[in-house]
Amino acid sequence: MTSPLSAVKPRRAPIGRRPGADPATTWVRQGEAPDASAKASIYTARLTIDVTPTLRGRIKVVAFRRGITAADMLRELLEREYPEDMA
Repeated sequence: MTSPLSAVKPRRAPIGRRPGADPATTWVRQGEAPDASAKASIYTARLTIDVTPTLRGRIKVVAFRRGITAADMLRELLEREYPEDMA
């Protein structure tokens, strides 16, 4: 004799279609150059600094207005301030 519980099939959650790409990720990838992996290999050291949220916001706004990433803008700034022949 079978138990009444064994006759009940567990309900499975319906699987919907795969969600589209995250809009922010799509926007960021639009600005990537085709040789982004080659560019990444040039910059192998990571530098972390603490800034106020206000300064971070100003940096990101200026970079956006210039059409470049904040990282690229800051790299250019550091290269100008600390050229190789400075030593």
